[in-house]
Amino acid sequence: MRKLSIVAVALVFGLVGCISDDANYNVQLERDMQAIENYLQENPIASVKEFKDDPTGLRIFWQELSESEIEPELGDTIFVNYTGKLLSNAVFDTSIESVARENNIYDSSRPYQPLAFLFGYGQVILGFEFTISKMEEGDKATTIFPSIFGYGTEERPSIPRNSPLIYEMELVRIGKIRTEDPENI
Repeated sequence: MRKLSIVAVALVFGLVGCISDDANYNVQLERDMQAIENYLQENPIASVKEFKDDPTGLRIFWQELSESEIEPELGDTIFVNYTGKLLSNAVFDTSIESVARENNIYDSSRPYQPLAFLFGYGQVILGFEFTISKMEEGDKATTIFPSIFGYGTEERPSIPRNSPLIYEMELVRIGKIRTEDPENI
């Protein structure tokens, strides 16, 4: 009888484990989306243009539109200034020295300059890269997105697990590779 109970308990945990991945994903997404809506109610973000993806909860608010018509393409080198915050408005990272100093997160061992990464290769978190995909060179925008598009269940220094994230971003430059440039051949 005891063996049967152990098997039954193991089976229940096994089934719950299979179901819980999707259920946990949906529950966490709903929690994050509600937390984002609450944040935006209390902290409206001024913008000249907005993007909202209802199924994912991802939001983008442009503070400045450059109208440069220079958009990122796969393999471009992106240069972006950013400030990352939690819904508590606590800054956890930035590429801007003055912002780091103002928020007591300054680290003298790191360079404060635009972040450079290859676009489309997963070198940054999904919400960050998706936002860049919607911007043009010179745009300034604030994005806010659920934890699944950030670090999800992974806990990071200064970022609790399942944290929706806010990024203030300036797409400083898009480095294009031109085949006609002899240095790039």
